[in-house]
Amino acid sequence: MRKRIFRMFAVLTAMILLFQAGCNSPAKSVYTAKEDYDDKLYYAMTTPYGAYPETISYTLGKMTSVNNSNMPEGDTYTDNAYTRYIKNMINVQNIDAFEAQDTQYNTNVSMAVSMGALPDIMMVSSQDDLQRLVEADMIEDLTESYNNCLSSRIRAIYNSYGSSLKDMITFDGRIMALPETNITDGPNLIWLRKDWMDKLGLTAPETIEDVVDIIKEFIEKDPGNNGIDNNGRSNTVGLVVDTELTGECGYSSEFLLDIVFACYNAYPKQWIKDSDGNVVYGSVTSEAKDALAYIRQLYSDGIIDNDFLLRTTTNICELIENGKCGSFFGPWWAPNNPLANAVNTNPDADWQPYLMQTSDDESTSYHSQNPCYKYVVVRKGFEHPEIAAKIISVMFDSARYDSNALQEFIYYYQQNVEPTARPISINVDYNNALSICYEKIDKALKGERDPDKLELLEKSYYDACSSYISNTGKNYIESSTQGSDDTLERKNATSTEWAAYVSRITACRLLSEGNIRVVDSMYFKTTDTMKTRWWRLKEKEKEAYLKIICGAEDISYFDTFVNEWNEQGGEAITNEVREELMDISG
Repeated sequence: MRKRIFRMFAVLTAMILLFQAGCNSPAKSVYTAKEDYDDKLYYAMTTPYGAYPETISYTLGKMTSVNNSNMPEGDTYTDNAYTRYIKNMINVQNIDAFEAQDTQYNTNVSMAVSMGALPDIMMVSSQDDLQRLVEADMIEDLTESYNNCLSSRIRAIYNSYGSSLKDMITFDGRIMALPETNITDGPNLIWLRKDWMDKLGLTAPETIEDVVDIIKEFIEKDPGNNGIDNNGRSNTVGLVVDTELTGECGYSSEFLLDIVFACYNAYPKQWIKDSDGNVVYGSVTSEAKDALAYIRQLYSDGIIDNDFLLRTTTNICELIENGKCGSFFGPWWAPNNPLANAVNTNPDADWQPYLMQTSDDESTSYHSQNPCYKYVVVRKGFEHPEIAAKIISVMFDSARYDSNALQEFIYYYQQNVEPTARPISINVDYNNALSICYEKIDKALKGERDPDKLELLEKSYYDACSSYISNTGKNYIESSTQGSDDTLERKNATSTEWAAYVSRITACRLLSEGNIRVVDSMYFKTTDTMKTRWWRLKEKEKEAYLKIICGAEDISYFDTFVNEWNEQGGEAITNEVREELMDISG
């Protein structure tokens, strides 16, 4: 239909030109040129990689980061490796309507919405914000763009999350946004000072009881030579814990206790199915109560850092960096942050990950994550809504496999340039991207795969891991045998190379080869009652959990908390969640 309109317009234009110019004018060449222009424009508007015949500029609500996102001197958010590549590929250029980071970005978005002055493209950070824009009829229907201008690989990536992603962006059968993807990080690992374990003759832990025993030995026998304080208390801190205790989104944060709760089949802050198949809020279950009783005992015994209520994330990282702590729960990427600084400060610190069992069948359970937190939307009335899909296709498909772009992008990775340098500051990757990346790098290191055929990110990590191995003097194939000690001496390797190897190889091998069970989180949206009462209920939950753990309240207080939670809106919210899920399932 759109092409027919273009052709009709081209013919009409040509007839006018013929009439005006007379019989001897070069009208045929004018018509041909016009037809060629329209064909190129139509092709660009209906395909992922078709370049526009002239530059299409768009205004952008730009999410930024500190220090210019670590871009090299001279690069800006409108002129950098990413924007140059996009312009070269499809002839599209961003003009930033505003540039801001974190909460200021959300404030700018809110102001733009309230004033009815949206940039052509921007991101919103919640389902609620997306729904409000849809209801206000302020954003474009992207169904046609989704089907025509996303590459087949990008659509396959979105489909790897099942129906969850598409459900979150679909309203009355219309696709109203393009989602970011949150890859599956897997369960948290227990990170321990293996050099301390070796000094004390301790073996790798398998269960929570093993972990507790190791931490107890760290505190009592002081392998880090931290001594005691004026009160005779060990200066070696036990398990460091964040006051949030568990994550709302999954396992993408350090210092949380999700994995300990999972030992009791408890999943706080998640909407899950109970043993009877009913959807319940995981923070108010009897399983959560049992887990809290156990954690309370760990705190009482000093296994958990008794000063954790007073710690900030910065304080915790300082304890780790200064060798005052030898244990924490964290994701696979913990070597990048906070451990890279720790091993740089103390090269002898051998931090290693271990996968802890949560069930009697020797499996490890964790709950699934919210598949999306950011949504790319297009202003209602923008002439070229399809460019959002085209940019995503270029950035997360073409660029990954384009050898011409490889060197400049590799340099960005080497300089630790943040993803916020991209015009659209999101990430799009397969749900199981972590295991895919590990398997490819592992095969390349074993000589079973050509490293030059790895995609951009894989190749950069391969180079770092290869460099690390070459500085250890150890055979990678021998060290990577399942069940063997994967510890390699750092020797001359940098902390960056160490972090790449331990995160992408050691940690990811545990996740790829482990016996892992996923518990589905059922709901990530906001009900009507949540809009007014959820923040109070969340505060009540955090307060109750911390009081119980620290001994300010007895474990029986949990029942009081649950009753008050239900009375103050929790029961109503539970019913709303159940009703909405029933409507979705039909």
